[in-house]
Amino acid sequence: MGDVISTNLDEGKREMITGKTQFGRFYEQQYAVALFNSVRYEIEGGGNTQTQLLHRKDPLKNKSIFSGGLFQYLEESKKWRSRFLYVGDSYNISLYESKAAHDRGLHSKGVINCAGYRALTSMEEYLGLLNNNTKAKVASAPFLKCPTQFPLILWHPYARHHYFCVMTEKEQKKWHAVFQDCVRHSNNGLSEECKVATPAFTDALRLYRQAKGHYGTWDLMCGNQAQILANLVMETLHPELKNLIVPRLKGKLQQRQRDWMLISDAVYRQVVSQTKTQHEALAQVCEVERPRLDSALRTDMDQIITSKEHVSGKIRALVLPRVEQLVRSKVQPYIHSILEALMEPTSRGFSEVRDILFRELVEVSKNTMNDRSSEKLGEHMDKISMLAFHPVKMQSCYEKMEALNLEGLQQRCDVSSPSVFIQRAQILMRQQMDNAVHTFEQLVHQSLDGHSGEDFCKIIQRCQDRVLKKYDYDSSTVRKKFFREALLQIIIPYMLKQLSPSCSPDLPKFKELIFEDFSRFILVENIFEEVVLQSVSKDIMMAVKEAAVQRRHNLYRDSMVLTNSDPNLHLLGEDTIDWAGQFGGVKGDRQGGEVANRKRKQIVSMIHLDGMPLPYESCQEVPGVDGIPEESEGQTEQDLETEKPVNPIQHVPIEKEPGSPDSLNEIRDLINPITVSSRTTKTDNTIPVEREIKM
Repeated sequence: MGDVISTNLDEGKREMITGKTQFGRFYEQQYAVALFNSVRYEIEGGGNTQTQLLHRKDPLKNKSIFSGGLFQYLEESKKWRSRFLYVGDSYNISLYESKAAHDRGLHSKGVINCAGYRALTSMEEYLGLLNNNTKAKVASAPFLKCPTQFPLILWHPYARHHYFCVMTEKEQKKWHAVFQDCVRHSNNGLSEECKVATPAFTDALRLYRQAKGHYGTWDLMCGNQAQILANLVMETLHPELKNLIVPRLKGKLQQRQRDWMLISDAVYRQVVSQTKTQHEALAQVCEVERPRLDSALRTDMDQIITSKEHVSGKIRALVLPRVEQLVRSKVQPYIHSILEALMEPTSRGFSEVRDILFRELVEVSKNTMNDRSSEKLGEHMDKISMLAFHPVKMQSCYEKMEALNLEGLQQRCDVSSPSVFIQRAQILMRQQMDNAVHTFEQLVHQSLDGHSGEDFCKIIQRCQDRVLKKYDYDSSTVRKKFFREALLQIIIPYMLKQLSPSCSPDLPKFKELIFEDFSRFILVENIFEEVVLQSVSKDIMMAVKEAAVQRRHNLYRDSMVLTNSDPNLHLLGEDTIDWAGQFGGVKGDRQGGEVANRKRKQIVSMIHLDGMPLPYESCQEVPGVDGIPEESEGQTEQDLETEKPVNPIQHVPIEKEPGSPDSLNEIRDLINPITVSSRTTKTDNTIPVEREIKM
């Protein structure tokens, strides 16, 4: 394959892989515009809505999400091996040979960043995606045989796939929820705290794709900047390489599919590495120039704003008649139906968040009534503290949003799939749940001062009522903002696609109206999009406002503001309260080893199954780890005995997990297979392994 790549990748594709594309030009242009918008907002101020709930600064500090053992399929040996998986606060999945290897602090066998992946629980669903991705005929036999009935597969359109299985359905559901949370978190990779770099990147990406004729949402805007750029490159590179390479692969269909996935992963990792280098260099150039641009902006801000408004007026006069005609005939008739499609599942999900929050707070109140000691209160509060980050507890909320159906819009408005909106709403649900729990903690902690156990129940009840009222208000505010943004994401690309052929040729002449010193901060393409956005924003605002006035889906009117309900609430802390330390008696270094074990409290509790062989460690409870028990975990020992599985896998020494082919010789061997014995290759961990490629 090395010769094939060297021969068939022309200079244009080499520039694409190394990041020498037009994206850099788009990014530099949008960086100056984003800086202008940021400085202008700083000077003029903005009208952010005051939330009622508090926001926690670092909710996952000293926490881990989940850890446990399962079986993983290794490509190298074509066998299933026991693995211990650890999911930390970064949501990356670390793989270890055993729990003991993790506890001793040994290096992991590999780390999976889940950005762009999909978590699957059936071979049928996986084979469907595999055949669609490779455009091959459907395989008559499964790609691999799972030793149990409960597989877990991480699928990616370009990167390597990961295959796991567990022994029970209950374990499968728990791991699936954890994997989905890892995907959800990793896909949401761009920090909103970066007020210049993030909007510059997203706007540059959008304009770059529009220049290529791609409007609308994009499913693969997942992960960090390097991963997103790699997906952008692979969007065109992947099918071209596939057409070149797949016909040359030898062997049965399943073997050709495996070989192509290894090749695809090798190319993808190379592209990610190079786009990372490219973006870091590009970002550094812009950051070096930022002080000079910032100084020029602050000196000439008034003149720049005046110049921009003058150009905006000229562009508006030209395009507005066409825009208004499009809005009346092709947009207004569909706004309410799109909004209704968004409101139903989203509001059901947020309502489920409220129900779960209410049940958990009632449970805390009941437990406190039975045992009014401060130690027990600290224990219950410590458990509820991480409720928002418990993927199993939150799964029912997320599932409500999975029902979002935008069928009919996917072709009309160039919406590739609803996954972009689903994952965004799920992230907002998690944020609102954490805000509510954190506010409850702060109110309870503030109210406990000077009160005895006799007053605990009254305090908790009073704080619960206040938090639920605040949640209802903030939930309405967050959902209305989400609906407006989603409608704009759906409608604006459609309008731009319809208007660009007739309007874009007229835009360059307006550049003559911009002073050269201001030309970096005022771009006619951005002004054109702003005019289009403003033309439809009023209709979108009115549609959402009408839904709120009618109190549909428990939305509040904008005029309903909870002013000064808790004037001192926002003076409380942003940090997580150490309930176990303050009320449970675990402080400082006094407890020695116990404190060491508690350094990474695990949010999701493990499943304990009796009689499981030692190498399969997913069912062993970690000492000193406090998790939130699921409702179904109150089973008796007899109930668990009926679920006792029989391990169908003969345990043998664990082998090293292979990486994708890195060298040209390895990739060439996949196309022209020959018998190779004792070939030493290097994996991601640079540990030599013995590799044998069969005919």
